[in-house]
Formats: sequence, C-alpha cells, structure tokens
Amino acid sequence: MSRLEAVRDDLTAQRVDAVVNAANSTLLGGGGVDGALHAAAGPALLEECRRLRRTTHPQGLAVGDAVATGAGGLPCRWVVHTVGPNRHRGQTDPALLASCVTRSLAVARGLGARSVAFPAVGAGAYGWPADEAAEVLVAAARADLAEHDAPDLVRFVLVSDRLLDAFTAALARSAGTSPPDA
Repeated sequence: MSRLEAVRDDLTAQRVDAVVNAANSTLLGGGGVDGALHAAAGPALLEECRRLRRTTHPQGLAVGDAVATGAGGLPCRWVVHTVGPNRHRGQTDPALLASCVTRSLAVARGLGARSVAFPAVGAGAYGWPADEAAEVLVAAARADLAEHDAPDLVRFVLVSDRLLDAFTAALARSAGTSPPDA
C-alpha cells in the first residue's frame, strides 16, 4: 500500500529514488526549486537537460508533462522534471496542475522508482494559492496511487510552515480525517 506524506524539509537532500523538479519549459534551470536542484546536482543535471533539448524536447517541455534525467550529485537516482501551469500567464486549469503529478508518477514508475518526493508545484513563482495547489496535487496523487501499486511512498517536501499546513490539511481531507487543530 502506497503512503502519502508531507514534510517540511529540503528537497535537494531527499534520499528517495526520484525527486520532482518544478521546472520551467526550457529545462535549463531557473529559480526556486529548479535553481536549487540544479545548484545541488551540479553540472551533470544541466548537461542531461541540454541533451533532452537537443534530442527529444527541442521545443522544451509542455505544461503538465514530465521527463526524467539522472540526478547528478543529488542523493536520489533520478530527477523527474515537470512544468506547472503559470497562473500569472492565465494557465488556471487545475487539470494541468494535476497532470504534473500524474505524468511525474507515470515517468517515475517507468523508471522503477519506489519513492518520489514532490515540491509544491505551482505554489511558488507560478502563483497558485497554497491551499488550492495542495488540494489539486494531493487529490491527483491519491487518485493515481489508487490505480497503481507504485510508488510505495509519495512525499510532498515543503519549504515553509504555510505550505506544510496546506498540504497536511489536504492530506487529512483526502483521507477522510480531520486536519490537526481543525
């Protein structure tokens, strides 16, 4: 049985099979989660992303899609890159945000990953309110795990108490329990 959890921690330090990168469509690094993962992974990650751009993704990665690379110097085996919808650019369809989870989990399963760590895709520079992003991402993960027997662990790794509270509440609601201090 798969387990869903939320923790406040550093995504770059996760000892899981795969971490999910909230990438931009260029796949060539950026700010926030993307910048932190590229910095921690070292140049090998950027070189793999450049290879993807030269071969399978010359136009970049589409919103809601996912693709994997090696992890460079990170303590995981793979990085699964996904591009969240940018609310500031009018990309407000929750199905695109949910697709970031389902496509990332499908790619991770294809690699044989048994544990996957996600950031709060969309809830940073792309403008999704924390509570809404948490509801969409958690619901997508729970639905995907109900259909598939892998991965064994999906962990949402969050950088602030505000995000942790939003994801903890969404996890409790999706499991049919009351959130702590509710």
